[in-house]
Amino acid sequence: MGDLVTERLVLHPMTVGEAERVVAGDSGDGARWAPGYPTDGDVSAARRFLGTCANTGDPQPFGNYEIRRREDGQAIGGLGFHGPPEADGSVTIGYGLSPSARGKGYASEALRGLLLFARARGVTCVKGDADHDNIASHRVMLAVGMQPAGQDDRVRYFEIAWTDRHGGAY
Repeated sequence: MGDLVTERLVLHPMTVGEAERVVAGDSGDGARWAPGYPTDGDVSAARRFLGTCANTGDPQPFGNYEIRRREDGQAIGGLGFHGPPEADGSVTIGYGLSPSARGKGYASEALRGLLLFARARGVTCVKGDADHDNIASHRVMLAVGMQPAGQDDRVRYFEIAWTDRHGGAY
């Protein structure tokens, strides 16, 4: 599985070794981490990825991706799928950026790239959520075409759905 490339970013499929380094907080030889990376969310996602790999094997292409800037190769965050598509063609995603990379449009760009990737692989619905007070994340999901799909006492839910099963722009 190769990298997914957007205008300013590389979405790099995370390997077991990379996930282990994120969990350990060890950038390793030659790894380039932006200030504040990994966040607690990145560590949690890496742990979930390692558990999946141990239990059922590498979930790629529906696994975790490290978000790297093309200009300097620095890891600035992560995004990915919470698992393979369900029987109905839906997936759930999550994402986050290090504080030093926020406010520059990287989250929208990365999420847009992941949506295009999922769509090209026959996914019919992408779901996500964010805490009520995480207005920036709400804006990111709205910016890429996801729509509010409900809420509970903790989070607001978003989704985007396509009615046909062939990939392409949305």
